[in-house]
Amino acid sequence: MEPSYLCADILKALAQPIRLKIVELLADGEHCVCEIFPAIAQEQSNTSRHLQMMLKSGILSQRKEGLKIYYSLRHPEVLEIVHLAETMVDHETMRRSALVKAKRSLPLSR
Repeated sequence: MEPSYLCADILKALAQPIRLKIVELLADGEHCVCEIFPAIAQEQSNTSRHLQMMLKSGILSQRKEGLKIYYSLRHPEVLEIVHLAETMVDHETMRRSALVKAKRSLPLSR
């Protein structure tokens, strides 16, 4: 598969708020599904679906211990991607706020 398609798969797997919450949780280390779904306030079935998608895209690793399945970040670099996105959001928020302030300071035209 072409690298650009693999990159797109990774970005698609991150492009969902619930999955970003999972990444943030796993930044602290490995967690069992039984810990993940309550921590992100989702149903187990929905959480498992998101975990499987992230596993398939290469973001997560899993291991089984007895009846429990544990997930961890396969590549900690994914945290850098999330951090860069958060930085971009901060910059965009400041830019938009500045535009709104500038617009408010303009005299009203008649």
